[in-house]
Amino acid sequence: MRIASLGSGSRGNATLVQSDSTLLLVDCGFSAKETEARLARLGLQAGDIDAVLVTHEHSDHISGVARLSRKHQLPVYLSRGTSASGRCDGTWQTHYFHSEADFVIGDIEVAPIAVPHDAREPCQFVFTCGPRRIGVLTDLGSITPAVTRHFQGCQALLLECNHDAEMLENGPYPYPLRQRVGGDWGHLNNVQAADLLRQVQGEELQHLIVAHISEKNNHRDRVHSALAEVYQAMEKIVWADQSAGFSWLALD
Repeated sequence: MRIASLGSGSRGNATLVQSDSTLLLVDCGFSAKETEARLARLGLQAGDIDAVLVTHEHSDHISGVARLSRKHQLPVYLSRGTSASGRCDGTWQTHYFHSEADFVIGDIEVAPIAVPHDAREPCQFVFTCGPRRIGVLTDLGSITPAVTRHFQGCQALLLECNHDAEMLENGPYPYPLRQRVGGDWGHLNNVQAADLLRQVQGEELQHLIVAHISEKNNHRDRVHSALAEVYQAMEKIVWADQSAGFSWLALD
C-alpha cells in the first residue's frame, strides 16, 4: 500500500490511497480541472480512480466531487448525513456507508470512524490491505475513545495539526470563527494532535504525515515543537502542503 496527497489545507484537500489493484481518492476539495492537473503530477488520470470517498460536506473536501464523478464515471461513497447536505448531489453513482461498519472496495477494507466535527455525519478512515494499515485523520475537534481505538497500529498516519492555540487566539479570525475552529467540534490543535499521536503510535508506524495546517494560525516550528515531545523521528516527518501535497509514500 501507499499514500499520497494532492493538497491539504483550508483551500482544498484530496488524498490518494493505493494497493496493488485499487486506487481510492479521499475527498476532492479542488475543481475537477485542478484535480486532474494534480493527479497528472503523480502520473495518474482521473479514470484510474476506482472510487471517491467523502469525509464530510465542507467545501474544502467536496467542491469537486460531483463534477469529477460525472465526468469520469466514478462511484462516490459517503454517509447519509453527508449526502443530506445536498452538496454532493449529481454524482454518477452513490454508495452509502455507516460509521463503524467496515466495507470493501477492490482489495482494500475501509473502516469509517465517526469524529466530532461541525458537519452532518462526519467521519475519517482507516484503510487495510492484508497486514498494512493507513490512517487518514483530519477535521475533528476533540479526541474520542473510538478514534483512539481505531487508529492504533497504522503503518502510515496522516494527522491533522490544524492550529496553534495561542496563534488562533491572537490571530486574524473573528471571535465566532475562533470559537468554532478551537472548539470540540472544530479542528485539532498541535497539543491535541501530539496527545493523540502519543496514544496511537507504535513500532509499526513508518510514516507520519502532518496535514491540514492552518496558513494563518499555525507554523511548522510550533508543530515541530509539539510533536517532538512524543515522536522520536521528527527528521522523517512529511508535511502535506496546500499547493503540492506530497508524493507517494509506500509501506514496507
